[in-house]
Amino acid sequence: MSNTPLMPMATAVWLVENTTLTFKQIAKFCNLHEVEIQGIADGEVAKGIKAYNPIISGQLSREEIELSSKDENRPLLIKSIDIEISNNEKKIKKYVPLSKRQDKPDSALWLIRQHNMLKDSQIAKLVGITKNSVTSIRNKSYWNYNNLNPKDPVALNLFAQKDLVEAIKKDKRKIKKKKKKKDNLKKLNKISNNE
Repeated sequence: MSNTPLMPMATAVWLVENTTLTFKQIAKFCNLHEVEIQGIADGEVAKGIKAYNPIISGQLSREEIELSSKDENRPLLIKSIDIEISNNEKKIKKYVPLSKRQDKPDSALWLIRQHNMLKDSQIAKLVGITKNSVTSIRNKSYWNYNNLNPKDPVALNLFAQKDLVEAIKKDKRKIKKKKKKKDNLKKLNKISNNE
């Protein structure tokens, strides 16, 4: 995290107007030159800049300002608040406009043709249509099958590429697991037949 405050010039204006700190202390805290701070105090620099209170924003405390006001050699220390940012947000269903809703069966057809190993339930979840619709498209019994044109759902912005990649990886893991189970059963059968 940077040691400069948010909006350093505006913060410097507020500190000059509302504290008894030295120009050197304000300059060090705001990462500005001492001459700039003197110019702010004289009204020559930062004429149109509105003062920004660092106490309200949580970058400074009143006690910190008082301690530094009493001791000219003590620098102001910015409060470091660590904000935890998580990417584990629950996927929110977004509104799909009418014009894109008619593209969902087309996208399901594209997924069936391009990634035929995906289950109907996975395709239904990705595209946002019912499993019955996907099954009927796969069986070519969908009511409007003759008018369907396969379209890439990622290009249509129905879901992200990473969602498709995750679904494919998940399916590949299941296939490997089934194959491994089958191989183990074959080995057990050979062993039991030999005895």
